[in-house]
Amino acid sequence: MRVDFKSMEEEMDQLAESMSSITRFSNQISEKLRSRRQEVASLSATHSTLQKLECVLELPDRLKESVQEEEYTKAIHHWNKANASLKYYRDMPSFAGIQEDCEEIICLIQHKLEQRLQDPDVSAEQLSESVRLLQELGNPADNLIQTFLAHEAVKLDKSLEVLRAQVHLCQDPTKVNADSVVLMDSLEFIDEACNGFVPILADTATLFYQLFADHQGGEVILNDWITEHLEEYLNIVKTRLSLDKEERESVILVRALDRFYKKLSAATRNLPGLDTCQASLNVVLAVTEACVDATAANMEAELRENVLAARQAIAAPRTRMPPPAEGAVNSGGGAVAPPGAATSGINLIEMVNSLQDQIVDSLKTALGRLKMFTDPELTFSVKSGFRSRFSRDLIWNSIFFKQFWFIRDTCHKFTGDVTVPPALLLLLSRTCLDLHVSTIPFLATYTQDEFGLSESPNLSKICTSMASTSQLLLERYVQVESGDLSVLLGKSVEARDWLSSVEPRSVRAVMKRIVEDVNLIDSQVGQLYEEGNKKPRSGESTRRLGGASRARSVFSNYGNLDSSLATNIQKLFSERIDFFTPVKPTKVSVLTLIIKLGLKTLLECVRLKTFSKYGLQQIQVDCHYLQLHLWKFVQDEDVVHHLLDEIMYSAVLRSLHQPPVLMEASVVEVICDKV
Repeated sequence: MRVDFKSMEEEMDQLAESMSSITRFSNQISEKLRSRRQEVASLSATHSTLQKLECVLELPDRLKESVQEEEYTKAIHHWNKANASLKYYRDMPSFAGIQEDCEEIICLIQHKLEQRLQDPDVSAEQLSESVRLLQELGNPADNLIQTFLAHEAVKLDKSLEVLRAQVHLCQDPTKVNADSVVLMDSLEFIDEACNGFVPILADTATLFYQLFADHQGGEVILNDWITEHLEEYLNIVKTRLSLDKEERESVILVRALDRFYKKLSAATRNLPGLDTCQASLNVVLAVTEACVDATAANMEAELRENVLAARQAIAAPRTRMPPPAEGAVNSGGGAVAPPGAATSGINLIEMVNSLQDQIVDSLKTALGRLKMFTDPELTFSVKSGFRSRFSRDLIWNSIFFKQFWFIRDTCHKFTGDVTVPPALLLLLSRTCLDLHVSTIPFLATYTQDEFGLSESPNLSKICTSMASTSQLLLERYVQVESGDLSVLLGKSVEARDWLSSVEPRSVRAVMKRIVEDVNLIDSQVGQLYEEGNKKPRSGESTRRLGGASRARSVFSNYGNLDSSLATNIQKLFSERIDFFTPVKPTKVSVLTLIIKLGLKTLLECVRLKTFSKYGLQQIQVDCHYLQLHLWKFVQDEDVVHHLLDEIMYSAVLRSLHQPPVLMEASVVEVICDKV
């Protein structure tokens, strides 16, 4: 170990001697060159100046060579390197010429760089190089930004033009296209839209931040430019996807919306400062709303077709049922309509059920189509903004309530002064009533279950409106049917010469028609509404006494009094009849009101006529016939008896023969029984 330290010590001594020797030689050299140091520095400066002069003298040739080889970066590098020297020696004539030549070449280079910015096919590298070199040449950044964005806008417009062509072709597939553009489905369209426009927009933003990162206000300009083009792009996509309204296209449409939402949302990281997620969700909602509106329009068209079909079926020629056997009675215990009475061959209850089934099926089909938009595998369907808007505004308001309000409005139109088959009014009235009672609550529950909705909608307004419309339709039905009966009865009185009447041998045909029509009304209303409560028959009303015997008994009791006085005494003991009582949804209520209004018309028409002996007897026969057949339809048969008595009283008062001569009750009954 001592040997090792000794060896190391010897080596260190040798190294010290070497360093001393080197220092000595360095001092000697420095002493010898001290006298020539200034000369060397001067020569070095001269050499540097000569190199600069050589660079300046060769600059025009180098620039021309770089221009020919399109090495603009190299040319600008040489120009920046020599520009300071040229400016320093610009007062010298020889250098002034070189500067002019170089400036002309630089102007040519700048022109070529600007031409690059006008070429839409230039690559991103060349575009970036051109903008950077123009910046080095001192071009204002604001001008370069506008030029750069205008260049990128050309590429975006090309992509948008392809999308616009698809929109035009979808709007008018028969349009002749010179470029033979093939119509894409929604999925292909979204692929084209997302693979073309979105990458260009993202690349533009990335390149912009690389080139103009230090420019103040550049980000605001870029965001405004992106927003402008993005809005146009979103409008085109929304318009195109909104055109896919057919049910068979729904699956493809939903997939296209999901793909669009995913790709545009992913572009957010390349477009800082812009919320493309919300923008794409707005497009999804707009397209979904268009799809919902189209579905609602289809439902409305189906309803109109169904109502029209029901109207045509009702308006078709009526069939006559085989005449009933003699002695047959109806369910109410009264006699059936006489042979030949017209009855409708239409099954109204079946039509009501069919119309309601079509309404239910139409709504279920529509909801089934729209349920695809809530598939949990869809990216946008789990967003709260979509879920709340879809369930509250679209499902409830735009489909459920809109459909039933449309049904209500469609039915309500028939309550006005329009000419429709009366049975249609009855059918729609019952349909609205059933919708109010059961169908609307059932479909509301079904909708909640289908879409997993927690909040129950407020059905009171629509249900109340349906019930009101049902009542108005029923009142309109009573108005139309009573109006038809009144017209028949009024014309039958006004058109006859009662002073020249012959002795009655039968009931007039119009009275038979009245009974047939009442039987038809009874058949129609009985199919759709319950019987209702009738007033129990009194012992007196069970006797088959016509208006003749009753009228005769009255006037025999008051034979010594004036006939008008007898009439007034009779009215004192008669109950007042209300002709405009509200109609109830029962068969008895409907028939009672119709018959009361019809007989009231007959009464007023009789009061305007003067009767001969046989004319009065004809009225007597007609009233007896009506009494035989109308009492069983009304709620209180005393109403019919009272009105027929009033008619007879009025006819007696208007008779030329005083005291009046009436037919025997037995003769009247024989005449009526022969019908």
